[in-house]
Amino acid sequence: MRIAFYAPMKPTCDPRPSGDRRMARLLQAALVRGGFTVETASRFSSYDGTGDSECQSRAAAFGGRLAEMLIRRYERRARSQRPDLWFTYHLYHKAPDWLGPAVSGALSIPYVVAEASFAPKQNGGPWAVGHAGAGAAIAAADLVFNLNRADAAEVRSILVDPARLVPLNPFSEQVERTMGRSAGRRRARALLARRHAFAEAATPLLLCVAMMRTGDKLASYRCLARALVRLRDLPWRLLVVGDGPARSAVNAALAALGRRRVIGLGLCEGAKLAGAFAAADLFVWPAIGEAYGMAMLEAQAGGLPVVAGRTGGVPDIVAHGKSGLLAPVGEPQALAAAIRRLLVDPSRRTEMAKAARRKAMRHHGLSAAAARLRAHLLALLEASRP
Repeated sequence: MRIAFYAPMKPTCDPRPSGDRRMARLLQAALVRGGFTVETASRFSSYDGTGDSECQSRAAAFGGRLAEMLIRRYERRARSQRPDLWFTYHLYHKAPDWLGPAVSGALSIPYVVAEASFAPKQNGGPWAVGHAGAGAAIAAADLVFNLNRADAAEVRSILVDPARLVPLNPFSEQVERTMGRSAGRRRARALLARRHAFAEAATPLLLCVAMMRTGDKLASYRCLARALVRLRDLPWRLLVVGDGPARSAVNAALAALGRRRVIGLGLCEGAKLAGAFAAADLFVWPAIGEAYGMAMLEAQAGGLPVVAGRTGGVPDIVAHGKSGLLAPVGEPQALAAAIRRLLVDPSRRTEMAKAARRKAMRHHGLSAAAARLRAHLLALLEASRP
């Protein structure tokens, strides 16, 4: 069965690192593993980050014309080559879907959304056009896969049938790859210690992984710096994985910790990122404005307990008191207290690490997501047949 896949916020083909693009590609991979043929329907981005109503209206008009072109293109295909279902990822007022509802309606195929959010406060505001478009698309959806519990109530309120909202745990292909690598922890730590000249056995290593961008990411880095300043009476070092346009501002914030405390690893992917997870003792991140946090998920798969801010879907990733600790978001003092509790208690860190690995494998692997997507989509396709 064929699926037309669309990401209105950021095209999946864009090479720039982005958590949003990563999740879109993961969904595509899960659909393929579930037995579907996936094709990208369009690279058109409807995103408007400034609240420009004219820009939104132009995007809506262009989207309408593009939808008509797609309909004609699909109708020229043999029936076996047409999509059986339309799947849109990440739909909200700044990135509405002007294509999917029109195309799926014309082709009489199901319309499915993953990760939608609906904010009534945007009604009449600078994103009013996008808000109306997003609301209409969500309401028209036959299924909405919800990856962030914070979005559930508002999205459910505009669905024809609340049962159309289906929870889907955030997931990563790295979960299966990272599990079982704890045997390499001592080697990874020794290698890092040699490269950066610190006492590998005596110094707990904290790790954060995040792009260095203005807005919530920079706010989180600054919050983390304010929290860690309160812990200078304890031995630790901070491994920082990330890069981006706000690197200078991030470095300025972390400078308060002292040069010997911070080890910048830059942008790490694949084996280098796995090595950072393997070497560290604790993952820390304030998670300001975080949807759910893929890095926190992958850290737990690598055997790291997590201390993070309680926001969005982060509690779905980090089980408070079991696989990590959650603090009130944006409060450096509370974050520092939670980090301190685990820094001074290695045995509890070990217990949480084991729980984190179990949770990641059981609930957040690519295979689990593929099975859930397949079951619900096949049921929907069966029910929608004449």
